[in-house]
Amino acid sequence: MAENSHATNWSKFCKFIEVLNPCMDDYLYIYDIKEDFYEISPGALERFQISSNRFHNVVEGHRAFVYEDDIDLILEDLQQVISGKKDFHNLQYRWKDPEGKPIWINCRGRVIKDSEGKPEFLVGCINEIGAKQKADNTSGLLGESSLKAYLHEADMEVRNGYILRLGIDNFKEINENKGIEYGDIILKKTAECIEAVMLPEQKLYRVVADEFAIVDFQGNSIKSAQKQYKKICQKIEEFIEQNRYEAVYTISGGILNCNQIQEQSFLSAMKLSEFALNEAKRRGKNQVYVFEEKDYQEFLRKKELLRSLRYAIYNDCQGFEVYFQPIVNAETGKLASAETLLRFQSEQTGFLSPAEFIPLLEETGLIIPVGKWVLEQACAKCSEIHKYIPDFRVSVNLSYVQVKKSNVLKDIIKMVEKYQLDPHKLIIELTESGFLESDANFRKLCAGLKEAGIALALDDFGTGYSNFHYLYDLNPNIIKIDRSFTVKALRNEYEHGLLEHIIQMIHSIELRICIEGIETDEELNKINHLGPDYIQGYFFGKPCPYDVFYEKHIKQAEMDGIAHEGCNL
Repeated sequence: MAENSHATNWSKFCKFIEVLNPCMDDYLYIYDIKEDFYEISPGALERFQISSNRFHNVVEGHRAFVYEDDIDLILEDLQQVISGKKDFHNLQYRWKDPEGKPIWINCRGRVIKDSEGKPEFLVGCINEIGAKQKADNTSGLLGESSLKAYLHEADMEVRNGYILRLGIDNFKEINENKGIEYGDIILKKTAECIEAVMLPEQKLYRVVADEFAIVDFQGNSIKSAQKQYKKICQKIEEFIEQNRYEAVYTISGGILNCNQIQEQSFLSAMKLSEFALNEAKRRGKNQVYVFEEKDYQEFLRKKELLRSLRYAIYNDCQGFEVYFQPIVNAETGKLASAETLLRFQSEQTGFLSPAEFIPLLEETGLIIPVGKWVLEQACAKCSEIHKYIPDFRVSVNLSYVQVKKSNVLKDIIKMVEKYQLDPHKLIIELTESGFLESDANFRKLCAGLKEAGIALALDDFGTGYSNFHYLYDLNPNIIKIDRSFTVKALRNEYEHGLLEHIIQMIHSIELRICIEGIETDEELNKINHLGPDYIQGYFFGKPCPYDVFYEKHIKQAEMDGIAHEGCNL
């Protein structure tokens, strides 16, 4: 009778799982302790790394799909259930998905005992505790997991329309200034503004944080999406005014044509719409951007380039190379110093233009380790050249990122000491356009350089904002005139006169000036009449690797017995 009762109960439990499986997202299970058999809702096969939803040898069977770090935890708890020490199982741990990645679950179950009081079954439910919510109570909208289900059910392959992804600009500032509760009010009111301009059959979801997504599968055009975005902005402006400008904010939008969704998948829709929204924000915020494949491919290219750059940096800057360009004394025409310039190439990327990879290094902060490497290369080569030309000097460019986000002064002094350089033989170049955001940082650096006896050159002077007060604030030793200004001065009488006055002014405050970009004998003659101190350009030599620089310039200077007239600053 006991055996029949046991089999009947098992059959009832299994039928119960079968009936409820389509009705819930969680996973029901029954563990037959006496027969050592386990059954779980069939839906678990799609979500977890389980080969069958029915199996014997339960304790050992769990090893196949429980995350490695949590196996001992669950096995110990199951042993307590089997031994009768526990009547209720409640454990948070991790199972593995089909790819082997961990998924947090909460497994709860009650022990059902037989007539003799021995454990007979463990019946319970498993639910994901790391899963994204289907709805958002703050905004009153459905969430990302509901959007995923809708896109899956809607069959995007036969749908026309668009996804308009929206994000509140600088929402973090609202939370910081007004508090998280007020931020929640803004989220709700923004959702109401969006809902007010929704078209029939459109769906609205809160995707993540301060982002929303309108899904239109009704075949409406991109122009309709752009108009809808403008209406949303108008509604938000009305709310801000009604709220007496207590919080002033804008919203950005990214529009994705459904036909552009790769493989018609949810992940692709989220990835491309996120790119579109981020592009709108990158271009200045408070605007809408329509997804363009060429822009996205350029974005992917940058990611690949960044991957190559990171790999190079992690491998002692393999692929980076320091080039040297000669700078001559304008009066004697002899070598005075060299500017170090960064180059990069790899098998994956080929030779990259500095205009392409240096902004990436600056955006990511990788310019800091690369900048240290360049500084060391420059100091090492300068020390080597001093064996042949004792007065030779080397010039190193600093990025504003290095100045803002690292103790670059400490790095500079360390390298000077390491290679036993006379500090006077090192010149640090700073670009004018970087000063606007970092005046205090730059002043501190410049004061430290002056105290250490290291010269400072102000590069690209006049090309940015022509802020002459920097001559006073930073007190540089050398001013460098960019080729763009040089070319204008060579072609235009007004610009020529302006450059002449600048040189006179620079000399009147006892600074030196270097003219960049001289490429022909004719240009050299015209510029020399203005009385610069130093000249740099292709006429004297293009940037080149150190070995080439040594052969072309150092050996020649050594043979000429160069004395470096006019190098004192």
